[in-house]
Amino acid sequence: MSPKNLIASNKTHKNLLNKLRNKKIFQIYKKFENILKLKQDFIVGVSGGPDSLALCFLTKIYSIKKSFNAYYYIVDHRLRKNSSNEAQLVKKLLKKYNIKLDILKWYGKKPTNNIQSSARNKRYSLLINQAKKLNIKTILTGHHIDDLYENFFIRISRGSGLNGLVSFSEKTLRDKVNIIRPLINFEKKYLNYVTTNVFKSYIEDPSNEDNKFKRVRIRKLIKHLQNDGLDKNKFLLTIKNLKDSNETIKFYVANNLKYNSYIYKDKSKIILNEEFFKQPHEITFRSLTEIIKFVGKKYYPVRGKKVDMIIDKLKGDTRTSIKFTLGNCIIYKVHQSIIVLKEH
Repeated sequence: MSPKNLIASNKTHKNLLNKLRNKKIFQIYKKFENILKLKQDFIVGVSGGPDSLALCFLTKIYSIKKSFNAYYYIVDHRLRKNSSNEAQLVKKLLKKYNIKLDILKWYGKKPTNNIQSSARNKRYSLLINQAKKLNIKTILTGHHIDDLYENFFIRISRGSGLNGLVSFSEKTLRDKVNIIRPLINFEKKYLNYVTTNVFKSYIEDPSNEDNKFKRVRIRKLIKHLQNDGLDKNKFLLTIKNLKDSNETIKFYVANNLKYNSYIYKDKSKIILNEEFFKQPHEITFRSLTEIIKFVGKKYYPVRGKKVDMIIDKLKGDTRTSIKFTLGNCIIYKVHQSIIVLKEH
């Protein structure tokens, strides 16, 4: 970096740090810093919305104070006519604050169904590929507490079980990369405050008001429920209690996997003994789902209905030898044992 650019960079850093003189912004940053506790370089997924830009500011301050490298990426899904222009606008906005934003583009055929879900999966895929290129283990996203509420109701509308209802957590592992949501305990109004006071503007995604998307309809439903007296603190307590119950189930699933299954050294085959299927249904269901994911080398679990069907048939079929295929796996019943191996 040239001396001229270095001086400009230091001046920008000083201007950003000066934002912490605002008492409210300082309190928000200190809470963020206490939550994050990263000790390595990281990637920040950017969208251009107020919560995302607040994350840009908070992580930039964090990287300055902790002397880490922060890499910023926005994904241009190219699903809307103006998406490329919007990505460029966000890039120019952040450049004023010495935040270098790179644009990752989604090329190829675009979906006509499940658009938001497909876009989200592609976004993670592009960010994870970039993380692996840079040998970085952590990606930060701007999800906040309001997203937690929305996700809960979306999962209810899909008939999700307990694990699905509480799966939206602060940290998840995806393809050996940590996805961290450090804003998950922040309300959107506080993030709006940061963005309004630091950047003065942001990009509003028009799809956020489009009722054809379930997430938008759920968001509006939650607002109605709040107007009718929904207490968010009690709602959070409910989610916490459900998470505690979920951890208990995970404990028994781990025991079932440990004591009632045997993994071959090459990890291509697992044998399940008779006791594996004598556990309560939820324990058996989750245990078998995990085994199919592991052997089939799939990130997402197979559909619950199909797992339920196989469990019912394995328990109810009196034949000594039956065979199923699911999730890149072949599942054999041989007498009282079940063999799960990778499908070739």
